[in-house]
Amino acid sequence: MDPSLQFIPIMIVGFAAALCLTPLTRQIAMRLGVTAEPNPRNIHARHMPLMGGAAIYVAFVISVLLFSPPAYLVELGAIVAGATMLAWIGYIDDRRHLSPRARLLVMLVAALVVVLVGVRIQLFSNPLVDIPLSLFWIVALINAINWIDNMDGLAAGIAAIAAAFFLFIAVTEGQILVSMLAAAIFGSAIGFLIYNFNPSSTFMGDMGAYTLGFVLAIVAIKLRFATQSWHVTWMAPIFVLAVPITDMNLAIMTRLGESRELMLGGKDHISHRLLSLGFTQRQTLFLLYLYSVVFGLIALAIIRVTREQALAIGGVALALMLLIFLALVALRGRSPKRERAAD
Repeated sequence: MDPSLQFIPIMIVGFAAALCLTPLTRQIAMRLGVTAEPNPRNIHARHMPLMGGAAIYVAFVISVLLFSPPAYLVELGAIVAGATMLAWIGYIDDRRHLSPRARLLVMLVAALVVVLVGVRIQLFSNPLVDIPLSLFWIVALINAINWIDNMDGLAAGIAAIAAAFFLFIAVTEGQILVSMLAAAIFGSAIGFLIYNFNPSSTFMGDMGAYTLGFVLAIVAIKLRFATQSWHVTWMAPIFVLAVPITDMNLAIMTRLGESRELMLGGKDHISHRLLSLGFTQRQTLFLLYLYSVVFGLIALAIIRVTREQALAIGGVALALMLLIFLALVALRGRSPKRERAAD
């Protein structure tokens, strides 16, 4: 098969594996008692199985390892090792609720594993800057995807949309490994989403969110562009991942402003603010999907035009993200006090 088309069987296998494995993980979760209980910080009203992420993880690993060219085995080995660590710690956390410090430590180790094999940001050509920045980016995005996993279909859908844009960019730029990783995540996320779309029959839990965030962070780092300079291309991953990035900053700002623990979840995310306006869960979901698609299209635009045009488009898009962010901040002030107290 043409190496540039290698992503097709990977995507198909990832989708099929997640589609077949998710019902099995749902049954295992119920038998083991790995469930999400209703509480004031969540919006679901019944116990939900919490091991769908195992299907995402296994589907991802199977799909990339089955079709891995030997030239990429070192990097893929490191990526799979990091994803395995995160899936395992995610499973333990779903069962026993580990401390934030323990989770962050494992995230850092997983990030360090891939950075040591050369998966790193190369903006400044200085390892003393690029390596810490790479570690920060990977850990931050792992948590960002985990934090948006607060509504049926949200994390899986946003991850699938982001992976689709990364896949398109990688294929058009001739990046085989990046297209493989993006295709595996896209297929796995869509296969799981069939069961997770509102009304959901299963949740991915930390296992799935950590895997999705980890691989998406790596894909974003490894994107390279033949005709556009880094002065512009750094914006492309930001726009493709606009929803989790906006949501994480919104939650952090809210928790700092309200003197709450950063790692303690609550109803302070974008989804909760849209629900407070009277939107249904599905309407909220589609609005966030639309947000993701619009900014993904902006990312495609800035890598196709001249540098001057890209800077202009990117500047306007960043200003729009800021306006959306400020509007969401304002929505928090309009929330009922009793709802904020439940956070």
